[in-house]
Amino acid sequence: MQIHLIRHGETNWNKEGRVQGQTDSVLTDLGKEQAAKLQSTMSAYPIEKVYCSSSVRTRETAALVFKGQDILHEYCDSLREIYLGSWETRLYQDVEIDHPEELENFRSYPHKFAFEGAETFSDLQTRGVEQINRILSESSAQAVAIVSHGAIIKTILSYYEGRHLRDLWDPPRMHNCAHSILEQSGDSFTITQYADLKV
Repeated sequence: MQIHLIRHGETNWNKEGRVQGQTDSVLTDLGKEQAAKLQSTMSAYPIEKVYCSSSVRTRETAALVFKGQDILHEYCDSLREIYLGSWETRLYQDVEIDHPEELENFRSYPHKFAFEGAETFSDLQTRGVEQINRILSESSAQAVAIVSHGAIIKTILSYYEGRHLRDLWDPPRMHNCAHSILEQSGDSFTITQYADLKV
């Protein structure tokens, strides 16, 4: 099976530097253009089902990437972004003033990140990998797509490449509408594309 992992397009809060997490934001005009551009790329793959985060920004992205294709979409709360509690909706510059140590851990030492009311990256990774396992157990498709978010996609790929969470933010960067491919063969998994870069 090929699992295509797609991050959503640029949002209004990406542009503003605002914490999104699981709170809804919407695609900008650029975000819509990014998703529309990816449509031609994804049309070359025989995607049989789309598993999409239930967030508005991912639903908008999936609708544009797979526009005109008769593909079943399943919306999953388990594919939503890392939950960041009281940080959500706030500007990062304001969070930095109130919680400098926690934000530094979030950005530079993700394995140490622990903020009351928020998910840890380990929690996020567990949630993401459990969803991958559910897809693998229930689907006989040869190719499926996941439309989700930067942090959760990063943790999923880190799990399959054996990367420690302390190195989560190492390149490649998971830019808006980045397309990665995870391939399963028997019990082994290979990342053949990471954020548009062939591996």
